[in-house]
Amino acid sequence: MFARTERLLLRPSWPEDAQELYQAIADAGIVRNLARAPWPYTADDAAHFVVQEPDAQHPAFLLMLRTNGAPRLIGACGISNFDGDAELGYWIARPYWGLGFATEASRAVVNIAKTIGHKKLIASHFIDNPASGNVLRKLGFQNTGETARRHSIGRGEADACVMYEKALDETDSEPRARPRPAAFSMREQMERLQAA
Repeated sequence: MFARTERLLLRPSWPEDAQELYQAIADAGIVRNLARAPWPYTADDAAHFVVQEPDAQHPAFLLMLRTNGAPRLIGACGISNFDGDAELGYWIARPYWGLGFATEASRAVVNIAKTIGHKKLIASHFIDNPASGNVLRKLGFQNTGETARRHSIGRGEADACVMYEKALDETDSEPRARPRPAAFSMREQMERLQAA
């Protein structure tokens, strides 16, 4: 499964992504805000992650920044199963913080969740990571008013998380971006014409 946004390509991981993934996520400031990522994050952890079998109901995507050259891996976003609920999760490599990539990628994943039939998504953020809460609110997630303790290997302990949820139905109040025509390079346009 793939998705394309204005600046990103969301795609599954491939074995050749291991080194670039390791370089992007092996940062204590990132991993401490994740519940499931091991710490220290090693090259072996990245190699294991990129060969996991895809799950059609809980897809995981690498976030590839579309550039004039080779795309750059800048993070990950996906849906996981948390106690029977579909949970949205994401991380962005430090050089790309504050540029709207988490919101852009997560919006695409929320739309994918609707398409594959999820009726609700949950999400959370550690209390000392309010930027993640800003992302969730921009996407229309509602604070449930609850906090829960979630273990983070990067923190070495359980810590308080703010809990959110979002109903995924046709009356969703989240404004949907209008689809834009895909931009193709001259080479891609020529290949498309030749194939036609």
